[in-house]
Amino acid sequence: MKPRGIGENQPGQVTILDIAARAGVSVSTVSRVLNKTVPVARAKREAVLGAVEVLGYRPNVVAQELARGRSLAVGVLPQGIWNPFYSRLLKGVEQGLRGTAFHPIYASGEQPVEEAQAFELLLANRVEAIILMGGSTPDDKLVALSQRLPIVAIGRTVAELEHRCVRVENAEGGYNATRHLIDLGHRRIVHITGLSWHADAVARRQGYERALGEAGLPIDPSLIVEGDWEEQSGLTAVERLLASKTRFTAIFCGNDQIAFGAALGLFRAGLQVGRDVSIVGFDDQPSAAFSCPPLTTMRQPAVEMGMAAARAVVEELRGRGFVQPVFRTELVLRASTGPLAVAAERRVARHSVKKPRRSSSQ
Repeated sequence: MKPRGIGENQPGQVTILDIAARAGVSVSTVSRVLNKTVPVARAKREAVLGAVEVLGYRPNVVAQELARGRSLAVGVLPQGIWNPFYSRLLKGVEQGLRGTAFHPIYASGEQPVEEAQAFELLLANRVEAIILMGGSTPDDKLVALSQRLPIVAIGRTVAELEHRCVRVENAEGGYNATRHLIDLGHRRIVHITGLSWHADAVARRQGYERALGEAGLPIDPSLIVEGDWEEQSGLTAVERLLASKTRFTAIFCGNDQIAFGAALGLFRAGLQVGRDVSIVGFDDQPSAAFSCPPLTTMRQPAVEMGMAAARAVVEELRGRGFVQPVFRTELVLRASTGPLAVAAERRVARHSVKKPRRSSSQ
């Protein structure tokens, strides 16, 4: 292979050795000029800068920062990468860091002990900031850790760090989802919540209850069932409601995964989603548009939220201060909701859960 000569510069391969040879100075002189650490005679400085321009030299920012003792790593701790919402947040974080000198380091832990270990792993890797997605780490520990390095939380409100939380208007989303069902004529509206202790679930339930109150509808405890964000909890909730002969014609689900499970429960009972029972989800996962029928849901911009968190962290690490974004939800209308049918409530009340013929295929 023919060696590359000084005059045969290839972009991205120029080193300070090339610059020194071109300018006719020592490597240490080039280093002083580029790093602006020690004054250099004008003639030599101009020779170095001229060589930099001719050769198209671009400094390796990462290498420079590593030499200064900086890792340029941003720790990212998702609550559960299995959840499509968190995977979209991660995608947004990656896009937000793209093109910057910073890179993400991931550590995941669903249980409290695992999450604590994940934090220790990130700190051991000298991360310069942490983006936390949900999680169960106590607020006081996060506040204490924030004294050491910047922390940004997504999908969670941390007491005393509210100004560092990227969140969506969950209560507003719960209100608009329920209001949509009320406007369609539904009065017996089930709410299958997320985990009762989770801030998002609490806010969405508050929105549900506010919409009922404003419409003059009672808050019936028998219509509120706790889920856990997963499909199985939606399926189980619907099976129990049908088995107890609870009257309802619509369901507002805490997220899309719960809605998918609820729809399966109705299907097994011989009920048609959108005709007999209307369903609204929350998140607008990509799969929501391809469910059967396509799911009406509250869209929250997960990718944009992840990007905003990453960019805010980068701006802060560059010394420009933290700017907190707040996002709103949007009702996405699809075929899983429809006007209240005259006999829908009676049809639901007389149905019982049918055992699937082949559970492995369902």
